[in-house]
Amino acid sequence: MNMKVRSIWFSGCIFLSTTLTFGKEYKLWYNAPATVWEEALPIGNGRIGAMVYGNPLQEVYQLNEESIWSGYPQDWNNPKAANALPQVREAVDRGDYAKASELWKANAQGPYTARYLPMANLMLDQLTRGEARNLYRELNISNALSTVTYEADGVKYRRTSFISYPDQVMVIKIAADRPQAVSLHIRLNSLLRYTVQTKGEKTLILNGKAPAYVANRDYDPHQVVYDDKRGTQFKVQVELLPDGGHCEANDSALTVRNANEVVLLLSAVTDFGNKKMTLKKCKRPYQELLQRHTDDHQQLFNRLQLSLGTENLQKEALPTNERLKSFEQDPTDNGLTELYYQYGRYLLIASSRPGGLPANLQGIWNRHVQPPWGSNYTTNINTEMNYWPAEITNLPECFLPLSDFIGRLAVNGAQTAKVNYGINRGWLAHHNSDVWAQTAPTGGYDSDPKGAPRWSCWPMAGVWLCQHLWEHYAFGGDKKYLSKTAYPLMKGAAEFLLQWLQKDPETGYWITNPSTSPENRFRYIDKEGKKQNGEISRSSGMDLGLAWDLLTNCIEASTVLDTDKAFRQQCMDVRANLQPFRIGSKGQLLEWDKEFEETDPNHRHVSHLFALHPGRQIIPEQQPELAAACQRTLEIRGDGGTGWAMAWKINFWARLRDGNHAFGILKNGLRYVDATQVSVRGGGTYANLFDAHPPFQIDGNFGGTAGITEMLLQSHAGYIHLLPALPDNWQSGSIKGVRARGGFTIDMEWKESRITRLSVTSHSGGTCRIREATSPHEEVIETEKGKTYQVK
Repeated sequence: MNMKVRSIWFSGCIFLSTTLTFGKEYKLWYNAPATVWEEALPIGNGRIGAMVYGNPLQEVYQLNEESIWSGYPQDWNNPKAANALPQVREAVDRGDYAKASELWKANAQGPYTARYLPMANLMLDQLTRGEARNLYRELNISNALSTVTYEADGVKYRRTSFISYPDQVMVIKIAADRPQAVSLHIRLNSLLRYTVQTKGEKTLILNGKAPAYVANRDYDPHQVVYDDKRGTQFKVQVELLPDGGHCEANDSALTVRNANEVVLLLSAVTDFGNKKMTLKKCKRPYQELLQRHTDDHQQLFNRLQLSLGTENLQKEALPTNERLKSFEQDPTDNGLTELYYQYGRYLLIASSRPGGLPANLQGIWNRHVQPPWGSNYTTNINTEMNYWPAEITNLPECFLPLSDFIGRLAVNGAQTAKVNYGINRGWLAHHNSDVWAQTAPTGGYDSDPKGAPRWSCWPMAGVWLCQHLWEHYAFGGDKKYLSKTAYPLMKGAAEFLLQWLQKDPETGYWITNPSTSPENRFRYIDKEGKKQNGEISRSSGMDLGLAWDLLTNCIEASTVLDTDKAFRQQCMDVRANLQPFRIGSKGQLLEWDKEFEETDPNHRHVSHLFALHPGRQIIPEQQPELAAACQRTLEIRGDGGTGWAMAWKINFWARLRDGNHAFGILKNGLRYVDATQVSVRGGGTYANLFDAHPPFQIDGNFGGTAGITEMLLQSHAGYIHLLPALPDNWQSGSIKGVRARGGFTIDMEWKESRITRLSVTSHSGGTCRIREATSPHEEVIETEKGKTYQVK
């Protein structure tokens, strides 16, 4: 690039660019109420979540609280596993993969994780004789407000709802254009055990209790089990604050009649970390609550602005569900892509805030007592995908709940490493976890016929999760965080890995055994000449990529901190002798250590491409043969799959610099899915823009937002790559506030696929290397901390 550089002062903090002010508001809107949960609209403050149906006269708020799960802390480790591990390895070495799976299942599996549960339902019944007309409901993600307007009995009503992070309450205001026109009946109930009582005429309280056990399988004889001594307890309180009118209460409901307007404050608390279950009192007036809420949300949301070209007013005039349907036939509606992108950022803000728990499979929104996959933390891709947008889209604080959770996993994971594998240094986690930070393999011990080694035999979750710790430092440059939090956890995971790895006596390479490629199987010919399905082998491509990634990050972290030179050298020696990736007869990257036949060539997991994304080991310009093998793998896998699987493929193709292919998968991912079509196969998007796994999983939303960003900017290869995978549909546009590794924030505009304006803000100082996709040149800027450089 031929660039001219000048610097200006910048008054940002070490992590964040200044808050951007821009006029465009992003809204999901509809002209009918939600008929099913997947059409309702989500609001949340990281801890409390609600799905708002938008029914004019009989409104429902389905409520969640992040810490309401089944179960309790327990010993889930399996001491039989340590004795069986050498036998499993021996069976793998002699090619008896069926025996290896049999031994694993009989000796190594533990209980299933706890289930994430719904909290309660708040119901507002409007007391009116007339029918509702002219309904309009929206979710404004720019200010995190849900609004429902309608007419009834000649009166215009407006219902505004939000959940405040600063004040930790849900706030609902019902207003009318005439005095004394608001009359409501207010109720609470729950799918869990509960009682409801009133306190005076203006307070409604629900006391509830979560079950001690919720079954994972429908054939379990004990589906939902309550225990008087164990199980999370919770409390929900609604305070009625009317302007005028008359209030009354019975044993389980509140009623207000003829008020000018009504404000409701809903608060919730559990005994998870708060044994006294003390509810914080909130006495702020409505306007102050609203201002504090919008200021807090916009301080995060407004940091990043995206424009993908000219606005399409005709498309924006469509309700969101109709706009989504039209996108399949006409994908030129770049405004919908912008909305979908910012919606992913909104969902992360609403489901993951400092001091709380990380977002689970459904963020914080779940209506089932027995939710799909437990709505737990699935750590062989889904939990990690939830946090791909955090750093790059300028929401680093939203990562902190996962950082704290990794610390809890490390404590439990050290015990699992000792009990299950006889490894006395370091920590691990497997493919599922929960609020209690379970780290042992799940699968129902040896008694569940569906317990499967292809997902339970995978002790690499800690290795992957540590990548996020390093990325938080790489984007922000906080050496204190690296020293006090990230590096000790990374080193612990590496200490486990270094003991888990085995040296192949024939090749001298370090390998993993046993090894799986999460949730996939292969076919092999046994010694009797029969074709069998296998699940466990050696050195899956994913294991190799994960090992290289953690060792590399530990090497770089210890170098930055100037510590642990002997440990650093050990990591370097092992990394240099990891078993290399292998390329198969079809030109594909091998998923396992041998070229097995795949049982499902279109399997949703493409775990062996971890080194391409989110790893940084395979870079097309540096490893063209391996990059070509990754591309061939993706071609064989196909462009379909579940919602999150398609989201990962967007990121893969972006890393391969193929923007049109990445956009094609994004288009597939935005295929409208009718929530009533429960038998639908393949992913898509529901009317409320939730990712259709199907059913709902939130990771597809987060992965989609991350993938769009990867199409516009990448920084994993040691330089900032601008427009590396720009599709033809986005030839002109701009993005402001996007972050790059090295502590840089980028604002850029482009026309006809070429950068026309570019500024770089340096939060840490140091060298900034920039490349533009359409130019072979690299621009090098020596930056100072706190300065912004106008490059173009």
